[in-house]
Amino acid sequence: MQQSENQPAGIEIALWHYSKNERDWNRWMQSLSADERERAATYRFERDRASFVAGRYLLRRLLSVHSGVSPSKVLLSPDKHGKLKMEGRDIPQFSLANADGLVAVAVASGCDHLGIDCERADAEIEEAAVASYCSADERRRLAELPARERARAAVALWTLKESHLKALGVGLREDPRNVVFSWKDGIPVMIDGSDRDRRWHHRLIQSGSQHVVALAACCQSGLPGISTRMFQDDSMPSE
Repeated sequence: MQQSENQPAGIEIALWHYSKNERDWNRWMQSLSADERERAATYRFERDRASFVAGRYLLRRLLSVHSGVSPSKVLLSPDKHGKLKMEGRDIPQFSLANADGLVAVAVASGCDHLGIDCERADAEIEEAAVASYCSADERRRLAELPARERARAAVALWTLKESHLKALGVGLREDPRNVVFSWKDGIPVMIDGSDRDRRWHHRLIQSGSQHVVALAACCQSGLPGISTRMFQDDSMPSE
């Protein structure tokens, strides 16, 4: 369905603390493409294979709802930078992320760019890593925080930058220090002031205490409506 240029964008976010049962992984595999199943088989560690399979399963479930095509028939292919695209007409923007037991998928209509990222809230980020992705001003602001707040704020900054670079489809080919954030009334904003930057919206999404989830969206029509839900797998076979 086409969306009016002046109609606010709508963004759906699904968060899923997926099962660690191998029987469930095998069931999810049935919705994946042959290429995805082959790729899943190459993962050396079970946790990495489960994360990949769960991510593609959830993505296909959500895109199936938007396209009216069964999950296994959704056509996905990477672009030249490796970012997944869905083949077909009037397709939504989407983004996928996963981190240690959590999968996050965002699907949007009316957005030019969309990215989501998630990280463990207790992830340890070394000083050298902070220097590699934070601007001098961001490092100064982090240094002013109490130690406990500083660690989580560093993870939040990393996640925000990752979501933005994923939305652009460039990943770490762009220097993260070029994407500079500040907080205004509790909302992260990019520091630049150009018309293009005013079309960008960034949010830290409530996901519980164990993970930090960040969303980046570039929309012509203003502040997008965002709905977030915890995904429940309703495809469990009956006993």
